[in-house]
Amino acid sequence: MTLLERLSSRDLIELEDRHGAQNYHPLDVVLSRGEGVWVWDVEGTRYLDCLSAYSAVNQGHAHPRILRALVEQAGRLPLTSRAFRNDQLGPYYRELCALTGHETVVPMNTGAEAVETALKAARKWAYDVKGVPEDQAGIIACDGNFAGRTISIVSFSSEPLYRAGFGPFTPGFTLVPYGDADALEAAITPTTAAFIVEPIQGEGGVIVPPEGYLRRVRELCTKHDVLLIADEIQTGLGRTGRLFAGDHEDVRPDLVTIGKALSGGFYPVSAVLGSAGVLGVFTPGSHGSTFGGSPLACAVAREALRVLVDEDLVGNAAAMGEHFMARLREVASPHVREIRGRGLLIGVELRPEAGGARRFCEALRARGILAKETHVDTIRFAPPLVITRDEVDWAIERIAPVLAMA
Repeated sequence: MTLLERLSSRDLIELEDRHGAQNYHPLDVVLSRGEGVWVWDVEGTRYLDCLSAYSAVNQGHAHPRILRALVEQAGRLPLTSRAFRNDQLGPYYRELCALTGHETVVPMNTGAEAVETALKAARKWAYDVKGVPEDQAGIIACDGNFAGRTISIVSFSSEPLYRAGFGPFTPGFTLVPYGDADALEAAITPTTAAFIVEPIQGEGGVIVPPEGYLRRVRELCTKHDVLLIADEIQTGLGRTGRLFAGDHEDVRPDLVTIGKALSGGFYPVSAVLGSAGVLGVFTPGSHGSTFGGSPLACAVAREALRVLVDEDLVGNAAAMGEHFMARLREVASPHVREIRGRGLLIGVELRPEAGGARRFCEALRARGILAKETHVDTIRFAPPLVITRDEVDWAIERIAPVLAMA
């Protein structure tokens, strides 16, 4: 037995707190193993994961097929950089385009990098194609958005915590209320390059926009020659019961950012999808990434996408999400203000007098459910898409008394 295996949860938490920057406030559970929807802590206690690493493990923890693809490719050729070609990149492009219906891919690593790439593409398109004067291309985003932590991304955040102490910020961004298409139209100017929007705001509290909002947004962007960028990093790849959350309104964006579940949680893999007419503005040397499009990333993503299709995880998310929300609505609780979501992205918003969602998440942990609060008063339930009906019912039996507690 190694020293690491002998350390308790308390020991490991103390090590984290002593040596790590304090930029997270996690639940005090130290996980060491996962399989499907289940995870185990170092003492062997089992929990049902209702966060899915913020939707990165849609295919379930340690999916054996994706693990095998990772190990096999890592043993052959993990990295070449884009200075050379590799035998996984072309097939990855082909399979991703065939599944999503988009014609061009820019491979990156993290979700934030995908968003930054989409913003760069939109601005270059505005100068090269739309004819916007140099350095005047504007981007419109929504209040309550979350797209990452880079300086440019927090520059268009409306959350003070994400911005405090990090200025000066990148100019060129305008914010409008989420779900308000009229406000979007009023904000568009001749120099507007793009509108970036989450079809459902996950970190914002699982906020679902009004029916028809995304369709109206698509119409406005087309009318005013503005690119529509859909940030589907958390909502995409089956999470909401459709391949993309925008599919619920049959909306086709000009650019789509994806990540998280693109690798099933095994490796940082992200991408921007779009048309050659937009992503074709990138020329050799104008944008890139050492690890983006690596053989390892491509092999992992290819298998993660196959699992998504072969196991009909999109369909299961739709069916199990409907069941999960129906069971939640049966729970009698004086604390619940609203239950909302799509598929297996579900938010339970508590009343302000409930004392915040954190204490409910702590109580859920004690009963074997791992969930995480977002925006103070909302509990997010987002289990892996492999969850079964029996597992949903098992969870509800433990969630119900927590929601009803004093």
